[in-house]
Amino acid sequence: MPLRLEIQRRLTARSERVKSVDLHPTEPWMVLSLYTGTVVVWNYETQAIVKSFELCNLPVRVAKFVARKHWIIAGADDMQIRVFNYNTLDRIYMFEAHCDYIRCVAVHPTQPFILTSSDDMLIKLWDWDRKWMCCQVFEGHTHYVMQIVFNPKDNNQFASASLDRTIKVWQLGSKTPNFTLEGHEKGVNCIDYYNGGDKPYLISGADDQLVKIWDYQNKTCVQTLEGHVQNVTCVCFHPELPVILTGSEDGTVRVWHSNTYRLENTLHYGMERVWCISGQPGSNNVALGYDEGSIIIKLGQEEPAMSMDSGGKIMLARHSEVQQANLKVLGETEIQDGEKIPLGVKDMGSCEIYPQTIQHSPNGRFVVVCGDGEYIIYTAMVLRNKSFGSAQEFVWAHDSSQYATREGNSVVKIFKNFKEKKTFKPDFGADGIFGGFLLGVSSNTGLAFYDWESSHLIRRVEILPKHIFWSDSGELLCIATEESFFVLRYLTERVSAAQESKEMLPEDGIEDAFEVLGEVQEVVKTGLWVGDCFIYTNYINRLNYYVGGEIITIAHLDRTMYLLGYIPKNNRLYLGDKELNITSYSLLLSVLEYETAVMRKDFNMADSVLPTIPMEQRTRVAHFLEKQGFRQQALAVSTDPEHKFELALQLGELRTAHELALETTCGGSKETSLLPLLSF
Repeated sequence: MPLRLEIQRRLTARSERVKSVDLHPTEPWMVLSLYTGTVVVWNYETQAIVKSFELCNLPVRVAKFVARKHWIIAGADDMQIRVFNYNTLDRIYMFEAHCDYIRCVAVHPTQPFILTSSDDMLIKLWDWDRKWMCCQVFEGHTHYVMQIVFNPKDNNQFASASLDRTIKVWQLGSKTPNFTLEGHEKGVNCIDYYNGGDKPYLISGADDQLVKIWDYQNKTCVQTLEGHVQNVTCVCFHPELPVILTGSEDGTVRVWHSNTYRLENTLHYGMERVWCISGQPGSNNVALGYDEGSIIIKLGQEEPAMSMDSGGKIMLARHSEVQQANLKVLGETEIQDGEKIPLGVKDMGSCEIYPQTIQHSPNGRFVVVCGDGEYIIYTAMVLRNKSFGSAQEFVWAHDSSQYATREGNSVVKIFKNFKEKKTFKPDFGADGIFGGFLLGVSSNTGLAFYDWESSHLIRRVEILPKHIFWSDSGELLCIATEESFFVLRYLTERVSAAQESKEMLPEDGIEDAFEVLGEVQEVVKTGLWVGDCFIYTNYINRLNYYVGGEIITIAHLDRTMYLLGYIPKNNRLYLGDKELNITSYSLLLSVLEYETAVMRKDFNMADSVLPTIPMEQRTRVAHFLEKQGFRQQALAVSTDPEHKFELALQLGELRTAHELALETTCGGSKETSLLPLLSF
């Protein structure tokens, strides 16, 4: 099955010929070096040029960000290295680095070093902390040195590609190369290291129109990729996805699966020859440079593959490696809201497929990994393979013994106890499936809910969902669309009565299966239920919850985060980001339980929960009561004198209002006195 890889164009920037591209690690910036001698910085979010440096009248073949110094380092055909501060636009330093065109600059990830390579066949190491002193010269190539790149797994090692048809691997401090890789029949233009944890691989592209993958430990070629019909100019192992990107003078960028080496896609944007590709660690963005400009594309989804069970065990995937973290090990450690939680992770092993999603079963005993058009169900404790199959999508029922898969756009399969129970073709097609108390199946005309046991239609509605979230009780659900979300109540008694009546049901199922409680004009990114409270993150990075028609903001997030779960005994919500960092926010269960009881008009339950709510939270709860129309209860709960005073006036309880006014007059300053507001 092909890798599900959505490709979106984020920026198209027309310019003169682009010789290099680089993406800033934290800012939404791309730096281009142009054949005309200019370096340009684009903001790909605002689609505007933010900085431009005219360096010389000759081609600038490379420009790189050094984010920790706020620098751009550029190398040009005038043999000069120039260093600029990209905030002030000041030139920090300039020096002649070689006696021929400078082809490439590689920045050391941690040390104050850069490597430069040139048509003079040399590679040089420079130390900016020692006034840009040349610390070492690496000799050995017999033609232009086209590219150099540091090994991400060993920063003291680097590789070089040359038109002498070889790739050499070097060690800082050593005069001679560790070894040479030979196999291309023409000059080698480009190289890159594999970032993942399991393979010691290098990739190269050459004028023989071939791309080769090398095992640099065994010093052997493990794969040759054929397909380009002109010189291969740039290669890139994507830093986050199981993808290889290759660019050529034939004008195409080819996307290959880095595990199977299958060609997944060929991109042709009509901007003539491709000269450079740059991926961005921690992001799915890729920058491409052409004869006629540059493009930024976004590959796939950025949502991390991670899941948390109800006990606080977190499963996450880094590339194909599955890891586990456990919140229980934190014990009594004090956690600050929004701060990264210092969790140790345990390697669980490598997954046979690339995990695009990970989901715990509702009981936490199993975890399913989906990707590459396949799924594998593992036992959560030791990652033992329990079941597998092909599927575009996988969802759990509320009962962990059942799950469903979708194959193509028409077939849905229901499994029970890991055995196929039912295969059916929904009448309106199956573009997506959703788990929970009912099996949801979406098509381009709406959403249909089916009974898990009988696979009979329960109800069809004309809503196009992005997500569906069920409460633990199965009574409430949220249907999130592209523009808003709906909160509904599932009326099981009416459904049972309709099914038992044996009457012919309408084409759209049981009409009063659901009651719409409200619609909110907000776009939900991730969500979950705690009692009758729906907690969600939205597209402007707010963490909110919805209860009884009211939206309460818990936190303003400083980046995109994804809800993992809520642990009641900790009174905390847990979220993860795309870098797989875990953070949390306090959210008192007692407050949620109280608000849930109020929504159910169960004031006996609300009164029993109230003593567990801290005094500093009581006024917030009272405001909630007031908004629900329960002013008498709000007056009894509130601890804010002004709020109590206003409530007393609204209720016509003038004696209480008078007592409150006297209390504030006797107990404080004239500014806080409520007495002048009373007129009997």
